[in-house]
Amino acid sequence: MSAPAAAKIAAQGTTAARPGEGLGRWQAVGVGVLGATGYGGGELVRLLSMHPGAALRALGSRQHAGATMARVWPSLPDLDLELDDDPSDPAPWVDRGVEVVFSALPHGAFADRAPAFLAAGLRVIDLSADFRLSAVAGVVYGLTEWCGAELEAARLVANPGCYATAVLLAILPAVTGGLWSGAPIIANALSGVSGAGRSPALPTHFVECGNSAAPYRVGEEHAHLREIAAALGRAGQAGPIIFNPHLVPMARGILASISIPLCVPLSLAAAQERYAARYAGAPFVRVLPPGDLPETRHVRGSNRCDLAVRVAAGGSVLLVFSAIDNLLKGAAGQAVQNWNRICGWPETTGLATAGWPCA
Repeated sequence: MSAPAAAKIAAQGTTAARPGEGLGRWQAVGVGVLGATGYGGGELVRLLSMHPGAALRALGSRQHAGATMARVWPSLPDLDLELDDDPSDPAPWVDRGVEVVFSALPHGAFADRAPAFLAAGLRVIDLSADFRLSAVAGVVYGLTEWCGAELEAARLVANPGCYATAVLLAILPAVTGGLWSGAPIIANALSGVSGAGRSPALPTHFVECGNSAAPYRVGEEHAHLREIAAALGRAGQAGPIIFNPHLVPMARGILASISIPLCVPLSLAAAQERYAARYAGAPFVRVLPPGDLPETRHVRGSNRCDLAVRVAAGGSVLLVFSAIDNLLKGAAGQAVQNWNRICGWPETTGLATAGWPCA
């Protein structure tokens, strides 16, 4: 993000009237989606097309401008809205009644456009990495279950990355609760191939990855490691994180297995109670009962995160296991969940807690 863009965003501030205030409960809000034909964008359009508070007014796609959404995604046969070339000037979309914009553009493509969209009075939820590390005033990091009132007044939400969502939901109850010793947290995570995006690339070609599992960008190379560290810093925590991502031959899903060194020994019952209490009011986080462990197939198609806890090494290490659908809770679903909070609607509006039984 350029310095001029950062200054413009900071000048916009965070205070704005909530879209649903003063309106009938489900009077639709005009919605536009940038990057609508990628995996994350396609999921956004699918969710928003069924959302009682959303009226799709505009969709953008650099590659498929002029085609209809139904033509590009035949799984959405009723969406005959014509795709625009992703605009830098929001004026035509504002004229068509767009009030909130979801950006699913590739990383780096939206940062310098954001000031114009904010200046036009639009709320923005960005699914890319452009603002996740930002310290610019007016940007809210949208890990929904850990956001306070600042999300409800947000003008620009930086939607967390998929790996970061799975890891942070798993570790924050322990590290913010004073249990972490400060020794390295080790997070091993497996991701489906859709996490790499829809653009063709050799490592995600079926022949290359269809019968193989491999680590990649280990050590300090992965952007989500910086995102996790930044989120911990905002929570007043600091310490080393070792993050080892792996690509596995499945279309979607993330499974994270995390070891947290503890400052005092903890029993399994105490760990279970702490996590269950922290997420008791969170409709999309399920702390599994003792004896159960998360599986990606159980959350596929849902906006849910399944968590399980164990203790090891005499209670000196907490093990946390986390499973999400990377395209939903790790992207489009969490974006809609954040928008629901902004509008003052129930977080579950237009979102599924149940997964696909047979997928």
